[in-house]
Amino acid sequence: MSGHTNRREFIKTTGLLTAGTMLGISGSLWAEIPGNELPSIVVVKNGSPAENTRKAVALLGGMGRFVKKGDTVVVKPNIGWDRKPEQAANTTPEVVSETIKLCFESGADKVLVFDNTCNNPKRCYANSGIAEAAEDAGAIVSYMADAGYKEYDMPEATHLKKWAFYSLAMEADCIINVPIAKHHGIAELTLGMKNLMGVMGGMRGRIHWKIHQYLPEIAAFVKPELTIIDATRILKANGPQGGNLDDVERLDTIIASPHIGTADAYATDLFGKKPTDIGYIINGPEYGLGEIDIEKMNLRIETI
Repeated sequence: MSGHTNRREFIKTTGLLTAGTMLGISGSLWAEIPGNELPSIVVVKNGSPAENTRKAVALLGGMGRFVKKGDTVVVKPNIGWDRKPEQAANTTPEVVSETIKLCFESGADKVLVFDNTCNNPKRCYANSGIAEAAEDAGAIVSYMADAGYKEYDMPEATHLKKWAFYSLAMEADCIINVPIAKHHGIAELTLGMKNLMGVMGGMRGRIHWKIHQYLPEIAAFVKPELTIIDATRILKANGPQGGNLDDVERLDTIIASPHIGTADAYATDLFGKKPTDIGYIINGPEYGLGEIDIEKMNLRIETI
């Protein structure tokens, strides 16, 4: 059963929006790799942000594997900070816009872009360059309204049993998770799992108390169909907000996988770390989030 198969249908039939029940880990809807025909993770380097993004998605079998005709798709970048693209605190605008274009090319009816920002939303959306780029690509860009959150029970989670999530994300047919790779003072690294905190409401600071336990449970609950990690630039220190260009390294790299834990695990190498250095990545396999041993990954690396 693919990750796409049918997010909205699943939510309705299992009562996520009414009774608030959560998918058991054994019933995961993550996209499955058909045999050995496609890699489980791809890395594309040295092209422009748009070229790298398009190539990475193509190597995974194309966006049509995740987005179907008529779908409502959420493209979830990191727009959390009042920073310019060159400061590497938010997702590169061109990566976001190319992802949106691929969704429409695959038949998406609507593409929604939003984030629960840490700094002033208006400034974050504008100064990141993401609002303009996403709108130019045809997406509906919106601020996240308080009325849009619903509380969900998470009975299959061990540590985080209940939380408010943004209903537009939970009701979407498909979520494409598009984080930037960067340092984080508490989680050590912000990657795919950490980026999903942007669809959470409430007092999110509480998540940091047990972040390595909570993040895999959040990822297993939200279930993005595809994670595209933007490493066009990475923030090597003083994250997640950054600000000093001396902390930024240009890598011109995209990492993409339908398995969020696999994407996060590989991305640790960008920072000279191992997957086993990061607690939430270690805990990912317990929740069906993918292979974290880089040597065992069905990996394809291409240079443009």
